[in-house]
Amino acid sequence: MTQLLDIAVIGATGTVGETLVQILDECDFPVGTLHLLASNESAGSSVMFRGKNQRVREVDSFDFSKVKLAFFAAGPAVTRSFAPKAQAAGCAVIDLSGGLSAEQAPAVVPEANPARLDSLKAPLQLSSPSSAAIALAVTLAPLKGLLELERINVTACLAVSAQGREAVNELARQTAELLNARPLEPRFFDRQMAFNLLAQVGGSDAEGHGGLERRLVSELREVLALPSLKISVTCVQVPVFFGDSYSVSVQSRTPVDLAAVNAALEAAQSIELVEEGDYPTPVGDAVGQDVVYVGRVRGGIDEAEQLNLWLTTDNVRKGAALNAVQLAQLLIKGLV
Repeated sequence: MTQLLDIAVIGATGTVGETLVQILDECDFPVGTLHLLASNESAGSSVMFRGKNQRVREVDSFDFSKVKLAFFAAGPAVTRSFAPKAQAAGCAVIDLSGGLSAEQAPAVVPEANPARLDSLKAPLQLSSPSSAAIALAVTLAPLKGLLELERINVTACLAVSAQGREAVNELARQTAELLNARPLEPRFFDRQMAFNLLAQVGGSDAEGHGGLERRLVSELREVLALPSLKISVTCVQVPVFFGDSYSVSVQSRTPVDLAAVNAALEAAQSIELVEEGDYPTPVGDAVGQDVVYVGRVRGGIDEAEQLNLWLTTDNVRKGAALNAVQLAQLLIKGLV
């Protein structure tokens, strides 16, 4: 008989937290008692788990000694406040917020660097990377043996759900306002989001780089174990509710064998390679699915060492919640 595991989900009322609970249910994860936690404002609401409405409670007063594993799916500040308390109580931590440093919680993508867990000591703290880092790591990991990676250029077209439910509601509101010919007053975003593209996601630092852009570079280098890999990234906010897409250009030191690349992608775990001549989209393909879709696999126009790809994936499901549950599945033998 499988031993059950008591678990806490912090940020249970957010888009990622709710999806995480849904996946725990779908995969029949051996949950004993599930503690759903959130801020004072969200406490008292409920989330469905295994056919029953589970009440959400305040995280502030929670005793982490009650659980063996805690998922942190709220903001970075929440993680930094409560993860130390969880670890002090002997609780393993999986952080989805990016609130912990690489030294505190190594970034792990099961399809790319699962062996990273072997050198860690309990109670473990792990980071489930950003959706962009997960999508790129899942795609590039099976190509590491074929390509001498020198540089990666990424344009990340990010859905508004990356910024939470408030951003989703804002895009819906703006769309309705414009379709009904009413004056538009931006609220969550600093300008019109509906039917528009924003050239950055969130604020930027003194050098013009966004926090998500820097996070992607750091996490991808860590997960691929290529600390010197040159990565250029631009994050674009697009008027899509769910599903991130990426235009990726990979520069190798040696000529690219497209047949070998396609074979490796076809055989790889968690990748759906779209047939030549077609391409995947978030709405038609990725949303609600557990894989990274890859299409438009092609070489450079005049560079034999270049590989170009188009990726799309469900940023909330595959790009956040599922990766965290997969990490928990790797951890479970040491927790029960």
